Amino acid sequence: MPEGHTLHRLARLHQRRFGGAPVAVSSPQGRFAEAAAAVDGRVLRKSNAWGKHLFHHYAGGPIVHVHLGLYGTFTEWERSEELPEPVGQVRMRMVGAEYGTDLRGPTVCEVIDEAQASEVVAKLGPDPLRSDADPAWAWNRITKSRRPIGALLMDQTVIAGVGNVYRSELLFRHRIDPYRPGRAVSEAEFDAAWTDLVALMKVGLRGGKIVVVRPEHDHGPPSYAPDRPRTYVYRRAGEPCRVSGDPICTAVLEGRNVFWCPTCQSEPPG
Repeated sequence: MPEGHTLHRLARLHQRRFGGAPVAVSSPQGRFAEAAAAVDGRVLRKSNAWGKHLFHHYAGGPIVHVHLGLYGTFTEWERSEELPEPVGQVRMRMVGAEYGTDLRGPTVCEVIDEAQASEVVAKLGPDPLRSDADPAWAWNRITKSRRPIGALLMDQTVIAGVGNVYRSELLFRHRIDPYRPGRAVSEAEFDAAWTDLVALMKVGLRGGKIVVVRPEHDHGPPSYAPDRPRTYVYRRAGEPCRVSGDPICTAVLEGRNVFWCPTCQSEPPG
């Protein structure tokens, strides 16, 4: 599932490609056809993101709300005299003066109003990539919870935008066992982790890739995929830790695989 920086990159890209001008919106697949007609030909005023949610604000009030889920993706193409034939099940097609983009496989693609958009956002925690993020709100939830911190970080109502990669890597970087209860995380640990998370997600926003390994550890076994930077623990179960050399562990935590080094992330004494 795409993490929060991906949605912010899409919001910025769509603002550049389509913002301030009329956009032709359609649904080649047909599932979004009636909603697409409500925004077709309107000016895209603003494109923004909160966590893993993307919002296209059109003149006159309607908002297209997209959540990519596990399989959703946008593909972009430059316009020519003839529009390309849709490939696969295209839920939504946007066509501007110079570019077009096709959306396939989202969990959510709907037209809502401002009140409904506010309801979506009200259910989300602070987004580390937004200037208005309030980490104290997330800390208040974490410090009162007995749930493992590894689960809390993935809970979008606690912090919006964190996915499995940032969750596992952030906890490793701060030597926190993913199974430690939220209430056992100190405020100093949380503050340091939040500051680091903001910085890491900004790197992802700028470059489009999650980069988490410090230069002094950026060696040894390759990444889990050919086109991805190295990780410390994510998808490295059984491989040697880049710091301790001990095998990386994995387990299912509240329905998602979590990865950690039992040596580097051992519980503090007492």
